[in-house]
Amino acid sequence: MPFRYRLQKVLDFRIRKKEAQLIVVQKAQHEVFLAEEKIRQNEAEIQQTIQNKKTADFRMMEYYDTYLHHLWDKAEALEQERQRLQSILEEEQAKLVKCEQEVKVVEKHKEKQKEVYLEEEKATELKQFSEIGVQRFFIQSRETAEELEFEAELKRIEAEEAGNETYEY
Repeated sequence: MPFRYRLQKVLDFRIRKKEAQLIVVQKAQHEVFLAEEKIRQNEAEIQQTIQNKKTADFRMMEYYDTYLHHLWDKAEALEQERQRLQSILEEEQAKLVKCEQEVKVVEKHKEKQKEVYLEEEKATELKQFSEIGVQRFFIQSRETAEELEFEAELKRIEAEEAGNETYEY
């Protein structure tokens, strides 16, 4: 009879849960990546505006300053958003680690149960071989006893015939 793990449905459920959590973590990583990309774009725009300000007409300086303040405020907001998304990512990764641990616990239990099953199968097989060996021993000893009886009977008959031959002369 092949090994059947009685908690296989639990193991399958936990594996599916881990895979679903992995997808959530990947989405969170993607969101953090997008936030970091927006921050890089904003930094590039700030650098470009600073360069343009250096060559711009003096009458436009106030507009450049206002726009730079807007970009710096936007950079702060983007950094806060990135930090928020990073904390969400860390939470989801912690959940993923927990799911992986749950799967490992059940897999380890499955391995132990399989080892117990194999030991029981081995013990059953040894018991069957032992019973077969005992049966063979009794059959062989019975055959040996029958052969000994047969030989003893044969010797007795030969002895009687030898004794009868001496009387016939």
